[in-house]
Amino acid sequence: MHEEMLTSRAVHCPYCSTAFDLLVDTSQGSHMTWEDCPRCCAPIQLRVSVSPQSGELEEVALGRDDDVV
Repeated sequence: MHEEMLTSRAVHCPYCSTAFDLLVDTSQGSHMTWEDCPRCCAPIQLRVSVSPQSGELEEVALGRDDDVV
């Protein structure tokens, strides 16, 4: 992981609605991963979209289990 490629994004847990800052590693390009909620510990599925041209974070979609398409 490259520290200069970390982007912070304010999000809400889809289970308990807790707001928290999510660190996203854009050096991996577009990808899917999971992150546990810092409050309720539920597994949050993340779909990360990164522009192939600029390397900038375009979107982070959060969902419960298989909600993210």
